[in-house]
Formats: sequence, C-alpha cells, structure tokens
Amino acid sequence: MKMSKVGNQTNSQDPQAVNSRVFVGNLNTFQCSKTDVERMFQRYGRLAGISMHKGYAFVQFTNPFDARSACLGEDGRTVLSQILGK
Repeated sequence: MKMSKVGNQTNSQDPQAVNSRVFVGNLNTFQCSKTDVERMFQRYGRLAGISMHKGYAFVQFTNPFDARSACLGEDGRTVLSQILGK
C-alpha cells in the first residue's frame, strides 16, 4: 500500500491559504480514502494537505488558481454514486 505524501494540514487562517482551500461536500468517506481524494485533485496542481471528515473533506492547494480550477472541474462530479458539491 502506497502512503500519501500529502499532509493533513488544511486549517491555516492565512488569507492565501484560505483562498487555496477547497471544500468537498457529499463525499462517501466510508469508501473514498485520502489517497483517492489525492488522485482526484492532484491533476489541478500541487496539494499541500487533505483533511478527511465524515461526509466531506478539505483539499489544500499551494495556490488559489489551482483551487479555483479544481472547484470548476470537480463540482457536480459523481464519485461512488454520490454527486460532489460545495
């Protein structure tokens, strides 16, 4: 099993960090792992952290442009029979 190199830190209050964070709602966290989320979002840019919670996750990018691209690209996508949302 390959371990993720992406950290868990997504709670910085720095304005740049806040604008680089993506909320992933309606996520089936019983079946979807941190590695799965990393694979879904790494195509949009460098990831700084992912924090998983029951039913949702936060994905922290290193810059706001990548975060915005991820929002536009993934909003409404069906993952494990659930539609991702904000």
